[in-house]
Amino acid sequence: MCLIALAWDMHPKYKLILAANRDEFYQRPTAKAAFWEDQPNLLGGRDLQAGGTWMTITKNGRFAAVTNYRDLANIREDAASRGEIPTDFVNGQLRPEKFIQTLHEHAEDYNGFNVLVSDLREMGHYSNYERKINILKPGIYGLSNALLDTPWPKVELAKMNFETAINNSFTHEELLEVMTNTTIAPDEQLPDTGVPKEMERQLSAMCIRMENYGTCCSTVITVDRDGVVNFTEKSFPVGERKEGTAHFRFKIA
Repeated sequence: MCLIALAWDMHPKYKLILAANRDEFYQRPTAKAAFWEDQPNLLGGRDLQAGGTWMTITKNGRFAAVTNYRDLANIREDAASRGEIPTDFVNGQLRPEKFIQTLHEHAEDYNGFNVLVSDLREMGHYSNYERKINILKPGIYGLSNALLDTPWPKVELAKMNFETAINNSFTHEELLEVMTNTTIAPDEQLPDTGVPKEMERQLSAMCIRMENYGTCCSTVITVDRDGVVNFTEKSFPVGERKEGTAHFRFKIA
């Protein structure tokens, strides 16, 4: 995942509302969202190269999502896959704060990352660049490839449009539409993350459209206060990927 907007425990109907874009190289092999055959409790897409996931929610109400922290100068080829962090959390029983404490002890095993973890009682955030446990208070948050709520133009735009949508009677389709915004930020608002200027421009869009890299899918998750989960994933026809939308609904056990 490379852009997430979420409302945590502040909506009268929903405990969690989340809209997210996954940005990736088009050629990276990926399975679309489904309940995994070898882990049927787990719903989410799957990275077929390393075996992990960028976002998942389980039948017993454990949620996790990971984004990369953009620091291309310090990428290590021997680092563990960041996609194992969400599955480690949802397959365990630790509360978010305790899981993050455990993760902190070996966070240097991974290239830069952010992770969100929740058992739907609390929501935690951690980055191995900030190295701090953040237990989220009720509110609206944005996360991309820097720290939580870093005011990149795409993060601010996503939060603004997301908040406008959820303040009204919204549908998953409307939140998916929010995430398709391809506006490029003005040069004076661009962050400096060490990539060439033209790439920085392209990466500043909520929905990225580059020749070999960009937004491969958008996902919306809602969990209402009765424990009903609705999960919608929209895949885009980029690279050899096929366009399509999948929807899943279940009640937390």
